[in-house]
Amino acid sequence: MKATVLVDNLEVENLSTEWGLCVYIEYGDKKVLLDTGSSDKFLQNAKTLGVDLAEVDFGVLSHAHYDHADGMDAFFEANQKAKFYLRAGAGENCYHKLLFYNKYIGIKKGTLEKYKDRIAFAEGKIVLSEGIELTPHTTANLAEVGRKNSMYVRKGRKMIPDDFSHEQNLIFETEKGLVIFNSCSHAGADNIIKETMESYPGKKICALIGGFHLFRSSEEEVRAFAKRVKETGIEKLYTGHCTGETGYRILKEELGDRVEQLRTGLVMEF
Repeated sequence: MKATVLVDNLEVENLSTEWGLCVYIEYGDKKVLLDTGSSDKFLQNAKTLGVDLAEVDFGVLSHAHYDHADGMDAFFEANQKAKFYLRAGAGENCYHKLLFYNKYIGIKKGTLEKYKDRIAFAEGKIVLSEGIELTPHTTANLAEVGRKNSMYVRKGRKMIPDDFSHEQNLIFETEKGLVIFNSCSHAGADNIIKETMESYPGKKICALIGGFHLFRSSEEEVRAFAKRVKETGIEKLYTGHCTGETGYRILKEELGDRVEQLRTGLVMEF
């Protein structure tokens, strides 16, 4: 398996960057696109890196936020065949609560209707192809995480704490073990590792790839998180985007060579 980061927010020479994430994954004869960043910059980078997005077999949206979904228009123009898989809980209804103002951070309005023939909604654990699966969160009380992070979803006229039912894990089975992708890990990367252990008993987990949403966390919180991750025994973490520079520095101090920095153009092989 080979995974190439098509866009991330870490600056790289000759490639476009932005606050967002998009990863192109080659697995056997299948090609998967995880997220689309917040614009069409991933498309420009794909051309520079020699990636043909027209050949993608499956698209996957990790969660329903703009910085992962707003390049979907560009993807559907570049690719005429791939279904794009969203979690069944996904909608155009995610907000960041700022005192008396609710800032919209969801999928671009109208996208789900405009591309309804190309979008599929995943319920439970589903198999995209042999060795490639999507799984939902099983961790309890995730709405408390949403409340703590001031993330809400609109249900009718009500704003309720986000329980991240719109977020999903993309999992590949490799010779080295399971590789998990979760672009922002709002449920907690340590929880996601545990969820996967429970969902795939007896399977070794090789790596977790994605942002860990630590850019607003205190040093104490990041160090406690690093300890919990270390206790899972996972071998490798590739992280960037919403982990933040300070979060990454602390993780590197605590976990050493287990942690690597995501960046636009990075290629990972398993």
